[in-house]
Amino acid sequence: MTAVSLGLRLLSVGPLLILFALIVVISFLTPHFLKPGNISNILAQTAVIAIVAMGQHLVILTRGIDLSVGANLALATVIGALAYRVADSSVVVILAMVVTGGLVGAVNGIVYVFGRLPHPFIITLATLSVCRGLALEFAVGHTTMRGMPDFVSSLGGSWIFGAPNSFFVVFGVAAILLVLTRMMVWGRWTYAVGGKPEAAVQMGIPVRWVLVSAYVISGLCAGIGAVVLAGRTQAGSPLYGNLLELDTIAAVIIGGASFLGGRGHIGHALIGAVMIGVIRNALNLLGVDVFFQMIAIGLVIVIAVEGDVLRNHLEARARTMQAGRA
Repeated sequence: MTAVSLGLRLLSVGPLLILFALIVVISFLTPHFLKPGNISNILAQTAVIAIVAMGQHLVILTRGIDLSVGANLALATVIGALAYRVADSSVVVILAMVVTGGLVGAVNGIVYVFGRLPHPFIITLATLSVCRGLALEFAVGHTTMRGMPDFVSSLGGSWIFGAPNSFFVVFGVAAILLVLTRMMVWGRWTYAVGGKPEAAVQMGIPVRWVLVSAYVISGLCAGIGAVVLAGRTQAGSPLYGNLLELDTIAAVIIGGASFLGGRGHIGHALIGAVMIGVIRNALNLLGVDVFFQMIAIGLVIVIAVEGDVLRNHLEARARTMQAGRA
């Protein structure tokens, strides 16, 4: 095995190794970290980021970005809280939140694709502002609205077998997306669109609708994240989801996916989300100020992006060496 091949293998499992090393180091620094109760808290606290990050991952897989997920989530919780005031029904409230998220995602995808915008940054930045404004306008008193159906509250805030129910929601979303991306033709189309857009068009892949579907799924994930967050807090608020878009992008990139598209899997988003949760939890246990926590996450993002750059460089060298041997 050449040094280049070895480097590529290490980079591919690098995020998982870093997560394991973090856990080992932190467990020595604070004995409370590995207690079952704290592990469960980490799972509960990272559930929303993990769910929304999986949707963000699909968008990044197509060389895009969704900056609206945080505001989308906030709007969805507000719509859910308003629905609860009309009907004390878990089904109605959950559908209201998930459909709201999906509609915002559909707007992002349709305007980006059929509006022929140069980059999704533009429309998702616009919907970030629009959704946040709508959330503030629709919220009674422009503030947090208390109350959620019992089932929604149990999804976000209850525990079973020592694990938070939200963990099982994350597992369910991951399983569905894994089937979509690995076992269905749509998944192969998505990788093709992100990897080689021009070739995907020549192959007859419906590129436009693949892109739209990626943004719809990202929006649906934001809506599901809204259900979990609203259940955990038993409220809907226009202030929820602040900077969630940055957390989800960070989770995807930290986990090992690439901004260049066409490469990555759902596990990358999950590893990145857990890594963010572990870092924040450890810094809280160590009494580190919240501002330094933000600095730490920023530094990890820079390291992750540099890892992606190094991986691309090594892959280019590996291809050159293989061509030379041929």
